[in-house]
Amino acid sequence: MNTLNSLFLFAGLTSATLVLPSMASMIPGVALASAHAEQGEPKTKRVPALRDKVYSQLARAQKMADDGDVAGGLAALDSVKERSSSMNAYEKAMMYNFYGFIYYNENRLPEAIKAFEQVVAEDAIPESLQLSTLFSLAQLSMANEDYQGSVAYLNRWDKVNTKPKPDSYYVLKSQAFYQMNKYDDALGAINTAITLAEKDGKTPKENWLVLQRALYYSLQQPEMVVSVLEKMIALYNKPEYWVQLSGMYGEVGREKDQLDTIEAAYQQGYLKTKGDLRNLAQIYMFNGLPYKAAKVMKQAQAKGVVEDNVKNNAFIAEAYVQAKEERKAIGFFEKAAAAERSGIYDQRLAEVYINLELFSEAADAAREALDKGGLDFESNAYVALGMAQFNLQNFDASILAFEQAEKHKRSERLAQQWIKYVKNEKLHAETLKQALL
Repeated sequence: MNTLNSLFLFAGLTSATLVLPSMASMIPGVALASAHAEQGEPKTKRVPALRDKVYSQLARAQKMADDGDVAGGLAALDSVKERSSSMNAYEKAMMYNFYGFIYYNENRLPEAIKAFEQVVAEDAIPESLQLSTLFSLAQLSMANEDYQGSVAYLNRWDKVNTKPKPDSYYVLKSQAFYQMNKYDDALGAINTAITLAEKDGKTPKENWLVLQRALYYSLQQPEMVVSVLEKMIALYNKPEYWVQLSGMYGEVGREKDQLDTIEAAYQQGYLKTKGDLRNLAQIYMFNGLPYKAAKVMKQAQAKGVVEDNVKNNAFIAEAYVQAKEERKAIGFFEKAAAAERSGIYDQRLAEVYINLELFSEAADAAREALDKGGLDFESNAYVALGMAQFNLQNFDASILAFEQAEKHKRSERLAQQWIKYVKNEKLHAETLKQALL
């Protein structure tokens, strides 16, 4: 698996951040209007009545806030609070519940949390209010980046709750554990949420699977990452999931599946960015399909998705060379060489010209490479120059080039063989010339 595929997957995973609930879902489930008629609900303890006098004052504050007069609504609640000594526990809880509601809508999360904490501090309140408020506190703590607090509120909720836990409980707990880097705990919770949903015949939400995938990746379980991505494609079929799945197939050594997946994504028009297209080209190269690699990059370059720069031109040229299409490589090597200060691509041009038996062009390119310098293997340029000069029957120039190559350890033996060969050919040519006089 090449590094690029891992980077593509990682790039996808960085988007698997916490997905918070919507505003509506975070507001405690017991609204003011319904609370007034809630006296028959199950209670943790005996619940006193919400008197009409208090209810009307809270309703007035609610209407003011609903009409956009937030300051007026808070002032009305403050007026009620001044007489709280005459209020029972349930009335105080409903007052603080609405404080929390207003603060939340104003994005004043610390104040909202403080208000809702005062709701559950009252003993004599309906169980439904206690449960909804504790859950809201867990969600608000998550939004406020207090992940330990979120888990603590969920644990308190669990002690009160007597019904089967909903999948939202496990999702929220998993998100909190994920943010705390407790990946094993987070994975257990999200797996439970997904299992519960699937048992009920429901489709797991996309962000649940995103979190599950991130957790398996963090726990270094690539086979499970593959399994989750396969499910994500089946359910949500997004382009980035195809790219990530291809990368993970490479991670687990399933190169054929990697190639098939990235090709399928390409055929569906899912690969649009230069990163995706370059990744496809590299996978083609890795799988011994250099002509396809060159074609993808050339088309992307023509569309302006991939830059017409040294790196990309050199890639296309090398792909054509590997595909035995040296003539098609020449133009791309020429563009790369023209934009590169060192002579590395002039050297490659010289070598290509040698293969194509274009010896005059090879000699020029080799000299240009040596003039520019900055070569990783200068000896290769001297060898190419020596071979070009030999084929042009410039024997003395060829010998001089090979003598320079001989000074480099990596080409010493080859150069010595060529020098001997060129000298013999020179002698033979001179002898033949004398015989023809």
